[in-house]
Amino acid sequence: MYNEKVVDHFNNPRNVGELADADAVGETGSFKCGDTMTLYLKVKDGIIEDVSFQTYGCGAAIASSSMLTEMVKGKTLEQALKISNQDVADELGGLPPLKLHCSNLAADALHNAIADYRSKYEAGKTG
Repeated sequence: MYNEKVVDHFNNPRNVGELADADAVGETGSFKCGDTMTLYLKVKDGIIEDVSFQTYGCGAAIASSSMLTEMVKGKTLEQALKISNQDVADELGGLPPLKLHCSNLAADALHNAIADYRSKYEAGKTG
């Protein structure tokens, strides 16, 4: 059902756990399947310096979370905002159609974390 890359990210997830000194947190969940995800960002000079996640869910949700953390580390906030759920699924080498919503969780949590960061640190700036 899952390809080798998905299985690897499920069995050996990267960047798992809470970042105690996170600058921003994004949370999301799916009523469809009950999966939940929390994403933590550490940002310096507009660049994602560190990222971690905590996910309660299926193998595809954990693999998507893990892959997303690898995709965003070192990117600017603007670059990270352009990452879509399809990008996450593609980077994993594809997900079964019934599990594509899992990659939505990862992208949604990222976008929520960036919104959280901006509300805390960019409030009052004009652009």
